Amino acid sequence: MTSTTSAERGLGCRRVAACADGEISRRMSSARASQQAFLGVSALLFVVSASVAIVWCASMSAMGEMPMAGGWTMSMAWMRMPGQTWPGAAASFNGMWIVMMVAMMLPSLVPMLWRYRQAVGRPGEMRLGRLTALAGVGYFFVWTALGMVAFPLGVALAAIEMQQAELARAVPIAVGVVVLIAGALQLTAWKARQLAWCRDAPGCGITLPADAGTAWRHGLHLGLHCIHCCAGLMAIVLVIGVMDLRAMALVAAAITVERLAPGGERVARAIGAAGIGAGLFLIAQGAGVG
Repeated sequence: MTSTTSAERGLGCRRVAACADGEISRRMSSARASQQAFLGVSALLFVVSASVAIVWCASMSAMGEMPMAGGWTMSMAWMRMPGQTWPGAAASFNGMWIVMMVAMMLPSLVPMLWRYRQAVGRPGEMRLGRLTALAGVGYFFVWTALGMVAFPLGVALAAIEMQQAELARAVPIAVGVVVLIAGALQLTAWKARQLAWCRDAPGCGITLPADAGTAWRHGLHLGLHCIHCCAGLMAIVLVIGVMDLRAMALVAAAITVERLAPGGERVARAIGAAGIGAGLFLIAQGAGVG
């Protein structure tokens, strides 16, 4: 009687263990499927946005640039097309800006969104997807707001350059100064703190509520920190030319590598040293030295 009871207990334990193993296997399979779907959608969005940005920039480059004093040229991003109103020009710029930001920032945003998904837990795959998308929209909303501020400033500076020949001659040197400052900013402790936050957000062991308000606020929070972290590098894009594909690609690569590579702070410092060297070269070139 005792041996039969022990055998039954052993069989029951094996069944419980088998059920537990099956549940763990199902969860692991579900997690892999969720990760693959997330990465697949992110990759598709990146390919589409990058393709549109390349086509858009190529079409704008084909229209040419406005020559300024001192051999400098002005990007057509700050100009109205023939027959275009200023509201239409602003809308066109912001559309282009959003596409650019998605293409440039998505590679470094994906790990942050994945950590957000892990912090939310398992509210259901469909709901988790919607919350992740909402956080991403909040993130790019912040970048859109920055573009809305950048456009009128760029238009105003372009107008001043066209009216003041002396100022236009100083633009190449001013661009070099901005690149130099951006490079120096990469070496600061402030940059290191911002970069560390972006590399770890929302943080290990943190649990976030699975609701739309939290997702939206988290996306806004990510966007604000990201703008702080990328301030110097994005300034380079703005002064060199928002339609310059080479500048976009280099800055996007720099942002991605310093966020994802091991030893991100050392990478940021190396990027800063390169920026300082490029800034000094542009200043010397603008001043006619060498």
